[in-house]
Amino acid sequence: MSPTQPVTIRLLDREYTVGCEPEERESLLAAARLLDGKMREIRGSNRMAALDRVAVLAALNFAHELQQLKDEGEGRSSELERTLDDLHRKLDRLELPER
Repeated sequence: MSPTQPVTIRLLDREYTVGCEPEERESLLAAARLLDGKMREIRGSNRMAALDRVAVLAALNFAHELQQLKDEGEGRSSELERTLDDLHRKLDRLELPER
């Protein structure tokens, strides 16, 4: 395991330094760009919007999107399970030819 290294990210023109593993650096920077973009979208032209409110709304948006993806995944998993059960039942009903 590599030692954590400081990485500086910018969110709404403010700099934050966080520690991360070297192999996670690019992913962290991509996540920071995504978060910065969402925060700018939420803030819009209201430059006076409180940073903490913008951050909470961005986090809530991402949490909602994540929950939707989880729900979709669970739905697909249930559908796949039903399909496999149907296939197993069909296979069980097949009679194998005698040799």
